[in-house]
Amino acid sequence: MANALVPEFAVTDWRRSKRFYCEILGFSCVYERPEEGFCFLSRDGAELMLDQIGAGRSFDDGHLPERYPFGKGLNVQIRVACLEPLLAGLEAARYPLYLPTEDRWYRVGEAEVGHRQFVVADPDGYLLRFYQDLGEHRATTG
Repeated sequence: MANALVPEFAVTDWRRSKRFYCEILGFSCVYERPEEGFCFLSRDGAELMLDQIGAGRSFDDGHLPERYPFGKGLNVQIRVACLEPLLAGLEAARYPLYLPTEDRWYRVGEAEVGHRQFVVADPDGYLLRFYQDLGEHRATTG
């Protein structure tokens, strides 16, 4: 609970979402308020909150997702030490990837930073982009 930015996902079934995040993706539940359909999750420094739509406080007036997939136009990048345990958990659960594993290099100033990454959609369609660091090298000019 030290991050300056912690996303909160409005979900249709917080218990189902909690199982996905904890049992398949390896997050830990730091605390929960079942009467509100809420839990705070953490994994290797990444934090997020799940909040059941219609239980506890909800953001109405057009701010709630209306249909699947939720979070359109947004993907959340999550750094991990190694992708393999995540991929193994997803495969064991027969949970599909939204985008397959790839190595990508992104220019940052005069350098390029490498990510091995994949994207998975959670049960409500929020896109999660997990990546492991591949290092950095001098940018090539094109």
